[in-house]
Amino acid sequence: MNQSKLSLEQQFSIHSFATQVQHMSHEQAQDFLVKLYEQMVVREATYQELLKHQWGIDSGSAMA
Repeated sequence: MNQSKLSLEQQFSIHSFATQVQHMSHEQAQDFLVKLYEQMVVREATYQELLKHQWGIDSGSAMA
Protein backbone atom coordinates (compact mmCIF):
# COMPACT_ATOMS: atom_id res chain seq x y z
CA MET A 1 0.00 0.00 0.00
CA ASN A 2 1.22 3.47 -0.82
CA GLN A 3 1.58 5.09 2.60
CA SER A 4 2.02 8.59 1.14
CA LYS A 5 -1.76 8.64 0.53
CA LEU A 6 -2.45 7.89 4.18
CA SER A 7 -2.83 10.53 6.84
CA LEU A 8 -0.10 10.98 9.41
CA GLU A 9 -2.41 9.45 12.01
CA GLN A 10 -2.99 6.38 9.81
CA GLN A 11 0.75 5.99 9.18
CA PHE A 12 1.40 6.17 12.92
CA SER A 13 -1.30 3.59 13.56
CA ILE A 14 0.31 1.19 11.07
CA HIS A 15 3.73 1.70 12.64
CA SER A 16 2.30 1.10 16.12
CA PHE A 17 0.54 -2.04 14.91
CA ALA A 18 3.76 -3.34 13.32
CA THR A 19 5.59 -2.83 16.60
CA GLN A 20 2.93 -4.78 18.50
CA VAL A 21 3.06 -7.66 16.01
CA GLN A 22 6.85 -7.88 16.27
CA HIS A 23 6.47 -8.67 19.97
CA MET A 24 4.00 -11.54 19.41
CA SER A 25 4.96 -15.18 19.44
CA HIS A 26 4.50 -17.16 16.24
CA GLU A 27 1.36 -18.80 17.64
CA GLN A 28 -0.08 -15.47 18.80
CA ALA A 29 0.55 -13.97 15.36
CA GLN A 30 -1.18 -16.91 13.64
CA ASP A 31 -4.22 -16.66 15.92
CA PHE A 32 -4.33 -12.93 15.40
CA LEU A 33 -4.21 -13.29 11.60
CA VAL A 34 -7.12 -15.74 11.61
CA LYS A 35 -9.21 -13.36 13.74
CA LEU A 36 -8.24 -10.40 11.55
CA TYR A 37 -9.22 -12.30 8.40
CA GLU A 38 -12.55 -13.26 9.95
CA GLN A 39 -13.23 -9.59 10.72
CA MET A 40 -12.33 -8.65 7.13
CA VAL A 41 -14.78 -11.23 5.74
CA VAL A 42 -17.55 -10.03 8.06
CA ARG A 43 -16.86 -6.41 7.09
CA GLU A 44 -16.98 -7.24 3.39
CA ALA A 45 -20.28 -9.12 3.79
CA THR A 46 -21.70 -6.19 5.77
CA TYR A 47 -20.67 -3.71 3.06
CA GLN A 48 -22.21 -5.92 0.38
CA GLU A 49 -25.50 -6.11 2.27
CA LEU A 50 -25.53 -2.36 2.88
CA LEU A 51 -24.88 -1.65 -0.79
CA LYS A 52 -27.57 -4.11 -1.90
CA HIS A 53 -30.03 -2.39 0.42
CA GLN A 54 -28.97 1.09 -0.68
CA TRP A 55 -29.26 0.17 -4.35
CA GLY A 56 -32.59 -1.58 -3.83
CA ILE A 57 -31.35 -4.99 -4.94
CA ASP A 58 -31.61 -6.78 -1.62
CA SER A 59 -33.45 -10.12 -1.63
CA GLY A 60 -36.52 -8.59 0.00
CA SER A 61 -37.22 -6.35 -2.98
CA ALA A 62 -36.48 -8.72 -5.85
CA MET A 63 -38.73 -8.29 -8.88
CA ALA A 64 -40.33 -11.27 -10.58
